[in-house]
Amino acid sequence: MLYGNILDGRLAIFDRIFASDFLEGSFRDNYLAVLFRRICKRLNWRLKNMNNYGWYQQLVKPFWSPPAWLFGPVWTFLYILIAFSFGTVFYKTATKQISFIVALPFILNLIFNLIFTPIQFGLKNNYLAALDIILVLVTLVWAMVSIYPHAKWIAYIQIPYLLWVLFATILQLTITYLNK
Repeated sequence: MLYGNILDGRLAIFDRIFASDFLEGSFRDNYLAVLFRRICKRLNWRLKNMNNYGWYQQLVKPFWSPPAWLFGPVWTFLYILIAFSFGTVFYKTATKQISFIVALPFILNLIFNLIFTPIQFGLKNNYLAALDIILVLVTLVWAMVSIYPHAKWIAYIQIPYLLWVLFATILQLTITYLNK
C-alpha cells in the first residue's frame, strides 16, 4: 500500500526530529526550533491517527491528480517553511515588533491547515474539507498581505505554500464535485 509506506516514512522523519540528539546546543533553545518541534509533534499525531486513506483512494479523482507519493515530500517541505516563517511572525508578535492583527491570519491559517486532515480523513467529509481548504487559501493570502510591509521575506517564502494550496483547493473542489 503506497500511502502506508509514505505515511511510515513521514512518521520516521518526525520521530527522528524528536530524538534527543537531533536538535543540540543553542539551536534546541531557539524559539523557532521549539515551534518547529511542536508543529512536527502535531503532524505526527495527525498522521498516526488518520488511517482512512483507503477511503480517499476510492474517491473519483481528476486525471491530473498527483500521485499519492508526492503529498508527503511536498507537505514536509512546506511545513518546514511554515515553521520558520510563522514562528518568526509569532516571535515578532510576542516581542511587540508587530501587532497581533498582523499575526491573526497566520494563526487562523495554521488552525485551518491542521484541521484539514481530520476533516478529510477522519470525518470523510469532502464538503467541509472543501470549505476548509478555501479558508486555508484565503487566510494565507491575507497573511501574506498583512506581513509584507513588516517583513517582505516572510511574504515571499509563502509563495511555494500559496501555489500548493491553490492547486490543492482546485483539486479538493474538483474531487468534491466528482463525488457529490
